Amino acid sequence: MSSESEIITLIPGDGIGPEVCDAATQVLDASGVAIEWQPVEAGAEVLAKYGSVVPEGVLNAIRKTGVALKGPITTPIGHGFRSANVVLRQSLDLYACVRPVRNIPGVDSPFKDVDLIVVRENTEGLYSGLEHRVAPGIVESLKICTEHACMRISRYAFELARREGRREVAAIHKANIMKLTDGLFLECARKVARDYQDIQYRELIVDNCAMQLVRNPSQFDVLLLENLYGDILSDLCAGLVGGLGVVPGANVGEDCAVFEAVHGSAPDIAGKRVANPVALVLSGAAMLRHLGHMQAASNVERAVHVTLSEPRNRTGDLGGPANLDQITEAIIQNLE
Repeated sequence: MSSESEIITLIPGDGIGPEVCDAATQVLDASGVAIEWQPVEAGAEVLAKYGSVVPEGVLNAIRKTGVALKGPITTPIGHGFRSANVVLRQSLDLYACVRPVRNIPGVDSPFKDVDLIVVRENTEGLYSGLEHRVAPGIVESLKICTEHACMRISRYAFELARREGRREVAAIHKANIMKLTDGLFLECARKVARDYQDIQYRELIVDNCAMQLVRNPSQFDVLLLENLYGDILSDLCAGLVGGLGVVPGANVGEDCAVFEAVHGSAPDIAGKRVANPVALVLSGAAMLRHLGHMQAASNVERAVHVTLSEPRNRTGDLGGPANLDQITEAIIQNLE
């Protein structure tokens, strides 16, 4: 690799993670951008070896390169170790989770005019997993909200809206019930909104927003949400355009950014070469754009769109016959 190569931390993850990571790196290497990948281990399989699903060496590697591409990592349900995603986001202060949700030509979906961006606060709130057992049969979960975090995610959303030429930011909340925590979130969003008179601002209660999304998603532009609401509604939004297999994701902080597919590790199909790599490929395109390689990023996205316009190139989750290797090869061919 030349001295001008982009040095990027690679976290293959587990389950289908290593397979889709391999596919994504093949596509990104074919984009014309010189990349030096630096693989590191994280996930359930390294817990016994390092005592953590995200060893300190992984965090240091990302701090050094400033950017990472990450495959999915398994998180146990109801027991076991803490989510690796939460550890990464909190340890590296990746406070903004950004998920663009757009229709891809040729991919069947309930709506044809979806083009929105979910901006989710990533470091606090109920999703942080601050729980403890009060007494036998009684557990408590804490929702922590700070003015600092609410102000910076609000400003991030408005800055993104201005940069992307978006018309509106909608703050999503449950302040009618959680008057202090979500009330603080709204106070901060309103304060920031006053500095962006060129961008419209409105507020919706989270349950109403869920209903509005499945009735008329084209009314939304940028959604600003606290942590748990953002996690739930971003998956709902993915369902509007074909599912988690076609939606990219980024976790952005002041000093680092981690780009990832938003789907799970799907251990039931691991090793079968049938996984869909598109979400991670598109996350890789977003990473290229983050690094300033605008044309290469656009080329990768165009190649994905051209590939998926052909039914024979779609994987099983998209109703097609293609396997992982076939769709990867098709994307690379359409990139060249």
